[in-house]
Amino acid sequence: MKRTTETAGDLLRQWRQHRRMSQLALASEADISQRHLSFLESGRSRPSRDMVMHLAGHLNIPLRERNAILVAAGHAPHYPQHDLGEPGLAAATAIVRQILDGHMPHPALAVNRYWELQAANQAILALLDGVAPHLLEAPVNVLRLSLHPEGLASRILNIGEWHTHILGRLAHEVEQSADPKLATLRDELAAMAPASAHKSRNHALPPEGRIAVPLYLQGPNGRLSFLSTTTVFGTAVDVTLSEIAIEAFFPADAETAREMTAMTNGTAGGHS
Repeated sequence: MKRTTETAGDLLRQWRQHRRMSQLALASEADISQRHLSFLESGRSRPSRDMVMHLAGHLNIPLRERNAILVAAGHAPHYPQHDLGEPGLAAATAIVRQILDGHMPHPALAVNRYWELQAANQAILALLDGVAPHLLEAPVNVLRLSLHPEGLASRILNIGEWHTHILGRLAHEVEQSADPKLATLRDELAAMAPASAHKSRNHALPPEGRIAVPLYLQGPNGRLSFLSTTTVFGTAVDVTLSEIAIEAFFPADAETAREMTAMTNGTAGGHS
């Protein structure tokens, strides 16, 4: 979404339009008059703190952007924002670390809103042999790492399907967040159309997608097959925590489970 102003009314209007809602539809859903909403969007009335929060909830606006609208309306931010390493998020950081390490010997990692690596367990590190060093320089973008020709792309056996899955997921996140940085990442990754896409034609996604898209990765001793799940802090009230996602990869067959156990045998702790 194009943000050309810091006026609270303009930001609310942009979000309403991004959500493809008319003034009448939003006013009806939020139980306010269309006239009141029109005055708020035009700047004839300044939204109260409660009204910003009320409308933001109906528009499903991310916490970071809710703070921005509050500030534009002359109010203090409602949601705190800490780095993961700060004391305010110490308990959450410990939980993330426990989840990652508890998933051993299988891969798991934590990423922020932009898919930048925040923490990973040792199983992830065991899969990164041969990746170009520049892709491992902080901040590491895990989507770029997986789809880049010098990253894992050459070892992903169903790269066409995986590329489609990643782009579809990223497109959904761009739609939800209206974040231009995510849109730029989507465009960058879309240009990385795999040359070997024909290898994945037998695994084409059905029109409505799948419950779980497999990841087939060439390991040192054969194919590794994974299914992934995503965990988020659904009730988070901190901006940073609300944008953290944990990606955990589960073995899709007994051979992968045995191979991951062997690859990570003797490792302990994690990486962050």
